Amino acid sequence: MSDLTPREIVSELDRFIIGQQEAKRAVAVALRSRWRRRQLDADLMHEVTPKNILMIGPTGVGKTEISRRLAKLAQAPFIKVEATKFTEVGYVGRDVEQIVRDLVEAAIVMLRERRREEMKATAHGAAEERVLDALTGSGSRDSTRDMFRRKLRGGELDDTEIELEIEDTSNPFAGLDIPGQQPGQMADLGSIFGKALGGRTRKRKVKVKDSYELLIAEEADKLVDQESLARDAIEAVEQSGIVFLDEIDKVCAREGAKGADVSREGVQRDLLPLIEGTTVTTKHGAVKTDHVLFIASGAFHVSKPSDLLPELQGRLPIRVELKALTEADFVRILTETDNALTRQYTALLETEGVSVEFSEDGVGAIAEFAAEVNRTVENIGARRLHTVLERVFEELSFEAPDRGGQSVTIDRAYVESRVGALAHSADMSRYVL
Repeated sequence: MSDLTPREIVSELDRFIIGQQEAKRAVAVALRSRWRRRQLDADLMHEVTPKNILMIGPTGVGKTEISRRLAKLAQAPFIKVEATKFTEVGYVGRDVEQIVRDLVEAAIVMLRERRREEMKATAHGAAEERVLDALTGSGSRDSTRDMFRRKLRGGELDDTEIELEIEDTSNPFAGLDIPGQQPGQMADLGSIFGKALGGRTRKRKVKVKDSYELLIAEEADKLVDQESLARDAIEAVEQSGIVFLDEIDKVCAREGAKGADVSREGVQRDLLPLIEGTTVTTKHGAVKTDHVLFIASGAFHVSKPSDLLPELQGRLPIRVELKALTEADFVRILTETDNALTRQYTALLETEGVSVEFSEDGVGAIAEFAAEVNRTVENIGARRLHTVLERVFEELSFEAPDRGGQSVTIDRAYVESRVGALAHSADMSRYVL
């Protein structure tokens, strides 16, 4: 559970997302409120429910990124789902309760990685013994093992090939489906018949230096108590799980509409108990969703937030509107964020020995072209920067292996020579950019 203050949370989000202060403040308060709830007496703690959030704004302005970075910051189980993936029970599609099952699986993966790190030192010793068994035989003398151990730790045997008995974790039922049932239900038979299917191994030839990663993961898993792992995962989901429901506007029913809109309204009705708080049965145990934080988002180009069912609107009390990105925002995205695209392209081409430098007017030209195409063709927000930059670097990326040792400056003239003509031709940019 994160104990960062709202100001610290916003500051962390600022490293990756430009602008959208209202949305950042809303999610920061929601995250801090969870910490506050955990400090209350048990009786009152159960009464305090999360204030779910509805983000309204065009595509590519940072709705998903804010939620994903927030979950990473909180080290909380997180899942992003498209509302359009689900349909009302009786229609073709998926059951909304699958959201919670997937969230539990995500929590188990997250906690298992954490436990593996904690057990790494102990598991390393066990892995080393297994490598020595493969090199010298399990019944070898101590003096022989000590000699090989010294060579092993000195890196002399890194390229030696050994044969290992690795646990076979594949599920023979994974590729089978039950007709008329949700896809993947047969895979659960693997957990039902766990002991009958367990203990299967397969032989694998690997180099010594590559064997440790496999063996440490396997040995660490043996040290992890799987029952307590599932128990802790369920608690993590119940107390700090975050669900990002994207494209919620696509399941709005238009007034007087029929047909497919009936199913859309059905999805909203199915989501109601999940967001308000219900108990979902999973293969790891029952999960209560009372304190899971739901962040819904949508562009609401065609529909309005008021087109959602009144009951669903009531369960998303915090409304934040994200603004469309401007040319100035694009310049900041390209220069200020920790994961700036300019840094990514520079690092990628550095691997080929090509030194890339962006001039101030070059960055301005990229931002200008992205904003212009968004205005004239289709506004896809910051994602437009990817298409413009890819066009700018198309030739250089292709020729980079032959241009090792060269330096290239990306200035306005360079950018205009690559995308200028396309950006000014609306017909061409519709297809190319």
